[in-house]
Amino acid sequence: MLWNALLLALREIRRNMLRSVLTILGIVIGVAAVIVMVTLGDGATRQVASQIESLGSNLLMIRVGQRMGPGQRSNAPAFSLADALAIRRDVRAARAVAPSSSTSLTAVVGNRSWSTTVTGTDDAYFTVRNWELEVGRLFSISDLRGGRAVCVIGATVRRELFGAMDPIGETIRLKSMACQVVGLLRAKGQSTMGMDQDDLVLMPLRTYQRRIAGNQDVNLIQVSVRDGFSTEETTKELERLLRERRNISASEDDDFSVRDLKEITNMLTGTTRVLTALLTAVAAVSLLVGGIGIMNIMLVSVTERTREIGIRLAIGALEREVLLQFLVEAVALSSLGGILGILLALGASIGLAQLLNLPFVFNLGIVLIAFFFSAAVGVIFGYFPARRAARLDPIEALRHE
Repeated sequence: MLWNALLLALREIRRNMLRSVLTILGIVIGVAAVIVMVTLGDGATRQVASQIESLGSNLLMIRVGQRMGPGQRSNAPAFSLADALAIRRDVRAARAVAPSSSTSLTAVVGNRSWSTTVTGTDDAYFTVRNWELEVGRLFSISDLRGGRAVCVIGATVRRELFGAMDPIGETIRLKSMACQVVGLLRAKGQSTMGMDQDDLVLMPLRTYQRRIAGNQDVNLIQVSVRDGFSTEETTKELERLLRERRNISASEDDDFSVRDLKEITNMLTGTTRVLTALLTAVAAVSLLVGGIGIMNIMLVSVTERTREIGIRLAIGALEREVLLQFLVEAVALSSLGGILGILLALGASIGLAQLLNLPFVFNLGIVLIAFFFSAAVGVIFGYFPARRAARLDPIEALRHE
């Protein structure tokens, strides 16, 4: 009986092809919109998480001064190299500790110049920030201890100052000092905040302090936490250690801040998920519009086929058979719209992901949910017209012109 009802439904759909296509258009658009929104939202969330992860694994960033609020202490003393050494020695969860200081300078090579960020640090910086070398080498022990004038540059600095030339062994002028390029970092691209991560020059911290900054200050300490250790517990341990070293009493606020990159990751990915949910909810409204369109067309179909329904009832067809016939037709229309919507959505998602430079994330769950929801729309909005057809009086139906 179900098979016969399906054949009758397909026959009616073929007989009124244009009307059927226009009827399911709302379902197609609704299903496609929902899948596209969720797919692009998942891609954006993955990209945000990936970009933040590229900054470092389990990374804690310790800065001078309070992070926010009216009690911010801009005159707080800078860190020292001894603070970083104390963290390495006393914090068991610290996998790598990288002290650093930075400033903006103009780098000059021949007749080319480029304004970039110059950072003094040590070899732990490459570990905590997940940097890999393209060519050349990192800092040696003699570079770090002797304060030699060597540097490692990012891909943007290489492009702007050297073009297609090999920068290894060449010299960059920074203020009054000449710095030999010993390494080129592998490109990372832009960060989540839109900053160019490849626009940097790294040199040994002692070199930076003596020849660029003229002091022994350390403005930032980055700590990579070992796997298996809690970043929250490590943050508390760092705060206790630094409060003790900086002689901060129990009644005083911290004059430094420890930021966990996981907090930033959770905040940004949470924001993208909320936006995705809102856009998906808006897109789902078109599914309801499509369902109303199906109900409207099914009511028209019942009116057009009143004599046919009367004949079927007169020769012995049961009410449930008539009900099933029209219900199957409504479900077939909505399911066909769901399938076409899925195909349209996958093509649009791939194209838009490439256009927006987002990773394409295939979400089988949302595809199945969208399809079954479209079928459910057919059941819900097709039931009333089908019920109306099944309850027609055969005599009145036969008299219908």
